[in-house]
Amino acid sequence: MKELPKQYPFIYVITDERFLNVFNIYEAVERAILGGAKVVQYRAKKKTTKEMLEEALLVREATRHHDALFIVNDRLDLALAAEADGVHLGQDDLPVEYAKEIAGENFIVGLSTHNLEQVEEANRKKEFIDYIGFGPVFPTTTKENPDPVVGVENLCRAVEISELPVVAIGGIFKENIKEVAACRPAGIAVVRAAFEKGDPYENMRELLSSLNSLKH
Repeated sequence: MKELPKQYPFIYVITDERFLNVFNIYEAVERAILGGAKVVQYRAKKKTTKEMLEEALLVREATRHHDALFIVNDRLDLALAAEADGVHLGQDDLPVEYAKEIAGENFIVGLSTHNLEQVEEANRKKEFIDYIGFGPVFPTTTKENPDPVVGVENLCRAVEISELPVVAIGGIFKENIKEVAACRPAGIAVVRAAFEKGDPYENMRELLSSLNSLKH
């Protein structure tokens, strides 16, 4: 089983179908990994299953070639078909215990949480979960109907009470990543900061430079 990165905090990038497609997703993901991303989640909501699998297989190829962790959002079937390292589930997706039973103990299962009550519920099911996402920390346009913004204070509290590694998500860019890192989450997830514009490699270097400046 692949494990979550030891780097602290690690950068977790999530693909966005508004910016990426079958023609550019491999290169974009590869550039992000070369820039320092340790985990790549494939996420698409509006494409056919066939289109999603085609793209997921390209992400699998890039992550395997560069030894990064590959997670598929929502869809356990796609994750298994693409030979991903894991799946990331939402509160209304397949329950985590079923995902673990179907995919096996060596398959990574992540769960989205949006408030402290959901973090506590994840603690109660921690034998089926490998990490949780918590957010959105800041306002985000990535989702059409985002959950309410949790803020940095609640993120810090979530990290405190969670018995699982926490990945912060939602509206995180180089301008505010230091605030997020101060809560000491295991990982920090970005979408637009990685793929909306510019070179994903340079985008990752800028994020990591902001994190490194926090350590000095």
